[in-house]
Amino acid sequence: MITLCKACGTSYEASGFHPEHCKICKDERQYLPATGQQWVDCDSLFSSHTNSWKQHETHLFSIQTVPEFAIGQRAFLLRTPEGNILWDCIATLDDATKMLIHSLGGLKAIAISHPHFYSTMQDWAAEFEAPIYLHASDSQWIMRDSPWITLWEGDTLKLGTNVTVLRLGGHFAGSSVLHWAQDEGMLLCGDTVQVTPGADAVSFMWSYPNMLPLPAVTVGNIISQLSGVKFSKLYGAFEGKEIAKNADEIVRRSGEKYIACLS
Repeated sequence: MITLCKACGTSYEASGFHPEHCKICKDERQYLPATGQQWVDCDSLFSSHTNSWKQHETHLFSIQTVPEFAIGQRAFLLRTPEGNILWDCIATLDDATKMLIHSLGGLKAIAISHPHFYSTMQDWAAEFEAPIYLHASDSQWIMRDSPWITLWEGDTLKLGTNVTVLRLGGHFAGSSVLHWAQDEGMLLCGDTVQVTPGADAVSFMWSYPNMLPLPAVTVGNIISQLSGVKFSKLYGAFEGKEIAKNADEIVRRSGEKYIACLS
């Protein structure tokens, strides 16, 4: 039986009993709720939640569980001439979602920004027979094994002619973003880079719920790694967290402001 942590959505194998606690939530980048650890099985989740789809571009859809579950992130389906790529993951893989993705041509690959969004990635991979690409630096946070998991190393992973995953670090050692180089360029950033409420700046954190910042040198490295990457648009992990133009300049300027505040 598969059981899900209600706080973060990570899935675990449960043989007749729930784990004592969620390893992901015990880490200081997440949290154990004040009310205590709680679990839910997939059938119960699917009976009370479904997925909402939104088309952002001709080639880009977001998928989000409603009502909000766990962290509340959205996944993205990027359609490319070489096949569809799922960026990040959500817990709810219901029949409607399976049908829609199959009707769009299935998945070529799954890539995930960091462990908070691993969720039920093993089930998505098995359903669509798609490899999951995770950075090897974060392998200790894989709570369920799967033959579809592929660990990659280094700072770049090519998933297609115009699609590259970039390891930036920061939030986690393997925290990554997906860059689509077509047209003016687009970045899918999870919460490796976090869009602020005004959508005119971004920030960077080691722990978002516990409001623990990153060192200036780490943010400097992130900005340096993105300095040669062209992207006019940026989509973050959460609904409404997106920048429609000049995103690369906004990220650079925000990084400089972050570093100045710590000086």
